[in-house]
Amino acid sequence: MSRVILFVVLFCFMSKAFGKTLSECELVRELRKHGFPENQLKDWVCLVNAESSRRTNVVGPPNSDGSHDYGLFQINDRYWCSATDKPGKGCNVRCKDLLLDDISKQAQCAKTVFGVHGFEAWYGWANKCKGRPLPALPC
Repeated sequence: MSRVILFVVLFCFMSKAFGKTLSECELVRELRKHGFPENQLKDWVCLVNAESSRRTNVVGPPNSDGSHDYGLFQINDRYWCSATDKPGKGCNVRCKDLLLDDISKQAQCAKTVFGVHGFEAWYGWANKCKGRPLPALPC
Protein backbone atom coordinates (compact mmCIF):
# COMPACT_ATOMS: atom_id res chain seq x y z
CA MET A 1 0.00 0.00 0.00
CA SER A 2 2.80 2.43 0.85
CA ARG A 3 4.34 1.86 -2.60
CA VAL A 4 1.07 2.83 -4.24
CA ILE A 5 0.91 6.04 -2.21
CA LEU A 6 4.53 6.83 -3.05
CA PHE A 7 3.84 6.25 -6.75
CA VAL A 8 0.78 8.53 -6.68
CA VAL A 9 2.73 11.29 -4.90
CA LEU A 10 5.64 11.02 -7.36
CA PHE A 11 3.25 11.04 -10.30
CA CYS A 12 1.60 14.23 -9.04
CA PHE A 13 4.96 15.99 -8.72
CA MET A 14 6.12 14.74 -12.12
CA SER A 15 2.95 15.83 -13.87
CA LYS A 16 3.49 19.37 -12.54
CA ALA A 17 7.11 19.33 -13.70
CA PHE A 18 6.17 18.21 -17.20
CA GLY A 19 3.29 20.65 -17.66
CA LYS A 20 0.15 19.98 -19.61
CA THR A 21 -0.50 19.32 -23.27
CA LEU A 22 -3.89 20.74 -24.20
CA SER A 23 -6.08 19.00 -26.73
CA GLU A 24 -7.23 21.29 -29.54
CA CYS A 25 -10.70 21.41 -27.96
CA GLU A 26 -9.23 22.35 -24.57
CA LEU A 27 -7.17 25.06 -26.26
CA VAL A 28 -10.22 26.49 -28.06
CA ARG A 29 -12.19 26.49 -24.77
CA GLU A 30 -9.31 28.25 -22.97
CA LEU A 31 -8.97 30.86 -25.72
CA ARG A 32 -12.71 31.57 -25.60
CA LYS A 33 -12.65 31.69 -21.79
CA HIS A 34 -9.89 34.31 -21.96
CA GLY A 35 -11.75 36.47 -24.46
CA PHE A 36 -9.86 35.87 -27.68
CA PRO A 37 -11.98 37.09 -30.62
CA GLU A 38 -13.91 34.31 -32.34
CA ASN A 39 -12.79 35.49 -35.79
CA GLN A 40 -9.12 35.02 -34.76
CA LEU A 41 -9.40 31.61 -33.07
CA LYS A 42 -8.17 29.62 -36.08
CA ASP A 43 -5.05 31.79 -36.21
CA TRP A 44 -4.43 31.46 -32.47
CA VAL A 45 -4.86 27.68 -32.59
CA CYS A 46 -2.47 27.46 -35.54
CA LEU A 47 0.00 29.75 -33.76
CA VAL A 48 -0.03 27.71 -30.54
CA ASN A 49 0.34 24.46 -32.51
CA ALA A 50 3.30 25.91 -34.40
CA GLU A 51 5.00 27.49 -31.39
CA SER A 52 4.54 25.00 -28.54
CA SER A 53 2.53 22.02 -29.79
CA ARG A 54 -0.08 23.07 -27.19
CA ARG A 55 2.29 22.41 -24.25
CA THR A 56 2.03 24.84 -21.35
CA ASN A 57 5.57 24.47 -20.01
CA VAL A 58 7.77 24.80 -23.10
CA VAL A 59 10.91 26.92 -22.84
CA GLY A 60 12.39 27.33 -26.29
CA PRO A 61 16.10 26.96 -27.03
CA PRO A 62 18.17 30.15 -27.02
CA ASN A 63 17.37 32.57 -29.83
CA SER A 64 20.21 34.19 -31.78
CA ASP A 65 20.27 37.07 -29.26
CA GLY A 66 20.41 34.68 -26.28
CA SER A 67 16.78 35.26 -25.27
CA HIS A 68 14.28 32.46 -24.66
CA ASP A 69 10.58 31.97 -25.44
CA TYR A 70 8.11 30.70 -22.83
CA GLY A 71 4.84 28.79 -22.64
CA LEU A 72 2.01 28.03 -25.04
CA PHE A 73 2.52 31.25 -26.97
CA GLN A 74 6.34 31.21 -26.75
CA ILE A 75 6.60 34.71 -25.31
CA ASN A 76 10.08 36.22 -25.45
CA ASP A 77 12.00 37.19 -22.31
CA ARG A 78 13.95 39.97 -24.00
CA TYR A 79 10.88 42.17 -24.35
CA TRP A 80 7.85 40.70 -22.60
CA CYS A 81 8.62 38.79 -19.39
CA SER A 82 11.13 38.98 -16.57
CA ALA A 83 13.45 36.04 -15.96
CA THR A 84 13.86 37.23 -12.34
CA ASP A 85 11.48 36.75 -9.43
CA LYS A 86 10.05 40.23 -9.97
CA PRO A 87 7.40 40.77 -12.66
CA GLY A 88 8.49 43.09 -15.41
CA LYS A 89 9.00 44.06 -19.04
CA GLY A 90 6.18 44.59 -21.54
CA CYS A 91 3.70 42.20 -19.95
CA ASN A 92 4.75 42.93 -16.34
CA VAL A 93 4.97 39.20 -15.66
CA ARG A 94 7.58 36.67 -14.58
CA CYS A 95 8.60 34.24 -17.32
CA LYS A 96 8.03 31.29 -14.99
CA ASP A 97 4.38 32.37 -14.67
CA LEU A 98 4.07 31.80 -18.42
CA LEU A 99 4.74 28.08 -17.86
CA LEU A 100 1.76 27.36 -15.61
CA ASP A 101 -1.15 25.11 -16.57
CA ASP A 102 -3.44 28.05 -15.71
CA ILE A 103 -2.92 30.07 -18.89
CA SER A 104 -4.43 33.34 -17.61
CA LYS A 105 -1.12 35.23 -17.57
CA GLN A 106 0.00 33.65 -20.84
CA ALA A 107 -3.24 34.68 -22.52
CA GLN A 108 -3.07 38.26 -21.23
CA CYS A 109 0.55 38.61 -22.32
CA ALA A 110 -0.17 37.12 -25.77
CA LYS A 111 -2.92 39.72 -26.21
CA THR A 112 -0.47 42.45 -25.21
CA VAL A 113 2.10 41.24 -27.75
CA PHE A 114 -0.64 40.97 -30.39
CA GLY A 115 -1.79 44.52 -29.63
CA VAL A 116 1.68 45.82 -30.46
CA HIS A 117 2.77 43.58 -33.34
CA GLY A 118 -0.19 41.47 -34.45
CA PHE A 119 0.39 37.85 -35.39
CA GLU A 120 3.64 38.87 -37.13
CA ALA A 121 5.32 38.80 -33.70
CA TRP A 122 5.37 35.00 -33.91
CA TYR A 123 7.63 33.27 -36.44
CA GLY A 124 5.62 30.08 -36.04
CA TRP A 125 2.48 31.86 -37.23
CA ALA A 126 4.31 33.65 -40.05
CA ASN A 127 5.89 30.41 -41.30
CA LYS A 128 3.02 27.95 -40.82
CA CYS A 129 -0.25 29.89 -40.69
CA LYS A 130 -0.05 33.21 -42.52
CA GLY A 131 -1.85 33.20 -45.86
CA ARG A 132 -2.76 29.52 -45.61
CA PRO A 133 -6.22 28.00 -45.40
CA LEU A 134 -6.65 27.09 -41.74
CA PRO A 135 -8.65 24.03 -40.70
CA ALA A 136 -12.03 24.36 -39.06
CA LEU A 137 -12.02 24.51 -35.29
CA PRO A 138 -12.46 21.04 -33.78
CA CYS A 139 -15.08 22.17 -31.24
